[in-house]
Amino acid sequence: MKRICLSTGALCLLLLLFVEPALALERSGVVFKIFQFPPDRIPRIDGKADDWEIVPKDYIIGIDQLADTVGGRGTNYNRADLDVQVRVGWVKGLNQLYFLYEASDDYWDFAKTDLHNDIFELVVDGDLSGGPFIKHMHPFLKNPEEAHTSFHGVHAQNYHIFTPSEGKDWTMVWGCQPWIKELPFANAAQAFNFRPGQSGRFILEFWITPFDYAPADGPDQAVISKLRESALIGMSWSILDYDDEKAERFKAFWNLSHKTTMYGNASDLCAFRLMPLEPALRKPIDAQWSFKVVDTVRRLVAFQDESSGEINSWKWDFGDGTTSTERHPQHSYQKGGEFTVTLWIEGSTGKARRAKVWDLVLK
Repeated sequence: MKRICLSTGALCLLLLLFVEPALALERSGVVFKIFQFPPDRIPRIDGKADDWEIVPKDYIIGIDQLADTVGGRGTNYNRADLDVQVRVGWVKGLNQLYFLYEASDDYWDFAKTDLHNDIFELVVDGDLSGGPFIKHMHPFLKNPEEAHTSFHGVHAQNYHIFTPSEGKDWTMVWGCQPWIKELPFANAAQAFNFRPGQSGRFILEFWITPFDYAPADGPDQAVISKLRESALIGMSWSILDYDDEKAERFKAFWNLSHKTTMYGNASDLCAFRLMPLEPALRKPIDAQWSFKVVDTVRRLVAFQDESSGEINSWKWDFGDGTTSTERHPQHSYQKGGEFTVTLWIEGSTGKARRAKVWDLVLK
């Protein structure tokens, strides 16, 4: 019998792939919304809020949703001391999460080069795998180096985002994979006009890539989380508010989960839903479709209608002289070639057409 040996990292990946996703999230019954941007209105990462004006107000998550679980204030916030609102977005087809962070603080603390900095701490679990993901929370691995390289931030990610960052990276990734904070996996821009110790308003705009598996040795073996419309992901954030340059500890730990350990246990995050396009941003009727070659020998192709709107009729032209009025037809081609396939749809709000030229090529 051939013996198969797996590295710790590979074993962790297998466990993550075959374990049922954990849905035991905090704030039962509460589901926050992630706004879907149309593909022609993807936010520019320039530290400006104008791209986000299309986001309805009910997507805004303010400081009233946070609780200070370390400083003892609970939900007793003071907007004159600190006021924050966050909007989260996504684009169908892109496995990226977009953020607009706007905050006003009576004392911005960012003069030092270490972790003593006002921080927006973001945690994302893209596949709801749940459970601990910070090295010192691992239930079995006792070796610090092994826990760091094989587990720390691998199946869920923690970003300590500096607000603002001056003379240092925009974020510290609390994990074994600092490469996830750089392009092509993340980007950020900020805008502010205050100095350390002053009050003022701060804008941070950024996007990140969530990972089901983000190893220490780089992105080659990484598994990016697949973001799907209407699906849930796990996410939470906290705000570490410093108000004294000489203080060794932050004054408050305001967090969305209302549970301090959200920083290292993905089961303590909140539920976020990847929303469909808002009705005002949709076309009344829009034709779209995809295909899959089911059998290469028989040249059998399955077509999937993905159109939107109120539709009552479909017509397919398979590009070989044959047609169908089924919504999701299958078709066997008699010979190979490069085919132009067209779908026409019609409904109470109008009609539309989608042709794909030579996407389908058969031998």
